[in-house]
Amino acid sequence: MENKEKKDVFDIIWDFFSSVKLAVVILISLSLTSIIGTIVEQRADQATNIALLAKFFGDSMAPTVYNIFVKLGFMDMYHSWWFVGLLVLFSINLTVCSLDRFPKTLRLVQTPMKPQGENAIKNLPVKKELSVRSGQTTAKDEVLNSFRSSRYRVFEATGGNAVQLYSQKGKYTRFGVYVVHLSILLIFVGAIIGARLGFRGFLNLPEGDSYSYIYTSDGRTIPLGFTIHCNWYDTIYYKDTNTPQEFHSELVITEGGREILKKVVEVNDPLKYRGITFYQSSYGMIPDAVGEFIIQVTAKGGQEKTLRLFPGETFEISGEDFRGTIVNFSPALTRDSRTGALTTFSDNMINPAVAIEFDRAGEGKSTGWILKRIPETGNLPDGARIRFLDYWGVEYTGLQVSKDPGVGFIYLACILMTIGLYACFFMSHKKIWVNIGPDPSGEKGHTKISVGGTASKNRLAFEKELEKILAKASRSIEERSKK
Repeated sequence: MENKEKKDVFDIIWDFFSSVKLAVVILISLSLTSIIGTIVEQRADQATNIALLAKFFGDSMAPTVYNIFVKLGFMDMYHSWWFVGLLVLFSINLTVCSLDRFPKTLRLVQTPMKPQGENAIKNLPVKKELSVRSGQTTAKDEVLNSFRSSRYRVFEATGGNAVQLYSQKGKYTRFGVYVVHLSILLIFVGAIIGARLGFRGFLNLPEGDSYSYIYTSDGRTIPLGFTIHCNWYDTIYYKDTNTPQEFHSELVITEGGREILKKVVEVNDPLKYRGITFYQSSYGMIPDAVGEFIIQVTAKGGQEKTLRLFPGETFEISGEDFRGTIVNFSPALTRDSRTGALTTFSDNMINPAVAIEFDRAGEGKSTGWILKRIPETGNLPDGARIRFLDYWGVEYTGLQVSKDPGVGFIYLACILMTIGLYACFFMSHKKIWVNIGPDPSGEKGHTKISVGGTASKNRLAFEKELEKILAKASRSIEERSKK
């Protein structure tokens, strides 16, 4: 009695988790909560979500609804214990359902085909008959060749005055649904691992600076376990416009004072190291930063030199009788169309320009602007050239940083799901029996071919395939009969 009671309890639990109704309830719960998680901005600041909720519940109710949502975990839903619990529950349900139905499928796959009686063949879902003018041996050979050309492995059995051919194809496609189930489980496993062991954050990394940690949206810091350094950042604009074409930065990974990896990252070409990915996502100017002007000077005779200067510093060109001093800088220089005056139209380095005061012996001082994107502005009257290459150390590269240790499971799941869905929707388990014997009409020299078969899905396509095979066999028999 005690063993029976334990078995009954086990059966109850098993029946609960193998229920399709449970799967439907869980899927509906996941769908409804995911809608909320999509509308409410995850891990955002309080003011942003209160403003969003005010559109649905009004200004007076929005703070109360926000507090309720916080307690329910909707502000970081995909990391909440109950959402992960729903995924685990659905995974258990899917696993038990698969295990409950798998033995029956396995028996269908493992059961060997056997010859069938002629009456049994006539009662199969798909059946065809034809009478050919040929001997039984000729008919059998051509039908056999026709099935083999369609990649069927054919077995033969003899009974009485008839010969029977039988074959099957695609028996393992019955496992396609279980491959899909496995892929769903792997997606859940990858999502749970990513939610628990992964992270997402950001880092505004100035040129020339190094960091060994990143920030999350809620203000936490996450150590990287190594140091990331930005050598430089640069924006490339479309010609004759102020529209950015691409922006990229050179990043260096160091550990223990040793350079491990160097890469120029740009949009859609991130840096990856130790499972952490750094995406180029934004850029900007560092407030009140003082950097170095990188200037290339070329003397009249062709001698070239690259200088790194701070604001106010003076330089000379070899062989020339004047000196230059950096006196001003504009990140975005333009000329006012109404007044003609030079003005700065943006805080970002859209059209950077440096003002240089020239002091030539006997001619006094004069000031000129040299623009980075218009090198010709640095051509001097006597043939010397000054090129403004960069104002280094005043920009930062904005990096989105993520680590998802479960992504490998998800990639594998996508491959398995593609295979499983293809097997489920485009392939089927087909069984065919062909009985070849004397024509019961008694017509001399004729043989009757009776074909019957079953298909686990897509019966119409199976019928067309059988018609094509039989038509090919019939033509071959007719050609042999004429010889």
